[in-house]
Amino acid sequence: MRRITVATLTVALTLGVWSRGGPAWAQEIPKSLQQGGPDAEMKLQKNAWTVGIAGGIVEGTFFRFAEDMRKLLDDGDEMRVLPTVTHGSASNIDDLLYLRGIDIAVTQSDVFEFFRTQRKIANLEGRIHYIIRFPISEVAIIARNDIRTIEDLRGKKVDFGDAGSSGSLTAPILFHHLGIEVKETPLIAPYSVGAYMKVASGEVDAAVRVVGKPVPHIAQIPPNSGLHLVPIPFSGTLADYYTIGEFTNADYPNLVPPGERVDTLAVPTVLAVYNWPKGSERYRKVERFVTRLFEKWDKLRNPPYHPKWRDINLAATVPGWKRFDVAEEQLARLVGSSAPSQSSELNQEFDAFLMGRAAGRPKQPNQAQREALFREFLQWRERKGAQVR
Repeated sequence: MRRITVATLTVALTLGVWSRGGPAWAQEIPKSLQQGGPDAEMKLQKNAWTVGIAGGIVEGTFFRFAEDMRKLLDDGDEMRVLPTVTHGSASNIDDLLYLRGIDIAVTQSDVFEFFRTQRKIANLEGRIHYIIRFPISEVAIIARNDIRTIEDLRGKKVDFGDAGSSGSLTAPILFHHLGIEVKETPLIAPYSVGAYMKVASGEVDAAVRVVGKPVPHIAQIPPNSGLHLVPIPFSGTLADYYTIGEFTNADYPNLVPPGERVDTLAVPTVLAVYNWPKGSERYRKVERFVTRLFEKWDKLRNPPYHPKWRDINLAATVPGWKRFDVAEEQLARLVGSSAPSQSSELNQEFDAFLMGRAAGRPKQPNQAQREALFREFLQWRERKGAQVR
């Protein structure tokens, strides 16, 4: 008879692998842990299907997207997904271009524009493609109650967040195009309630954050803190970079009074991928990642994943950028599928919305106008309290 020691039983119970018939190792532990071998062989196994994602700061929505993809796709054997905490959206493109082990990055559209026009990166359009376009990230300007408009920040001290973060890139573009000069003044631990309390105390006059709403470090600002969200008017000078967004009491109940809304700007977010040579080892890895992401797409639209997955229009494009060929093929497969999907139902509802808006307007909207209307449709739908299917 096999002798069972206390240590063996403790380990088995801790791992949850003990069954009435004995240890169920094969059912409970990934194959990659069951099989051993020479070091060289183990290294090959560990790296065979591993994909690295530059996710952003750990407190941000971007990293949550990366973590959701890990939860969905990482099975320990045939797909390993490693989200990496980085310095933020802007630095994620640097990491995608130059950091070893990074194949995919969550970033935002104006970062692409910066690298193309300011950094003058050679052949950027050929080196980086995109898989899907994520929902927008809203620009939040958190200021004391005496700062009523963005113009009130002229000459004032403003924190943009950590270097390399979304705010550190978007804020200079925003203030430049609005012709408002401010004094960039960094805060310590900028993504914390404590940092926002320094805004309330007057250490700085405002803080700019670019994150998909809602995020805990803003939602947790206490009521009666003396802080609010400053409205940002939309203007034609910003239309090439940003779209229209808003904050409501449902987003940040301690900052927006019930029944009111704060107009703001929003930045489209993208899932970017390095365009490895077709047939190479790295290409095969991202090919498998993308294929499985599309195959399991409907699961992302339900809990426990971030609710903004439900707002994604898979067909949305990123102007000036090429969709990764595998993603293009997977998208064509979904569009050509005869089975009705959640995405097609949402698009049908959007088409009905467009028909209502088109009364007396025979002209068909172009792609850019259609995408702007789609975002307006999602905001309208949210205000109505409709549940995304």
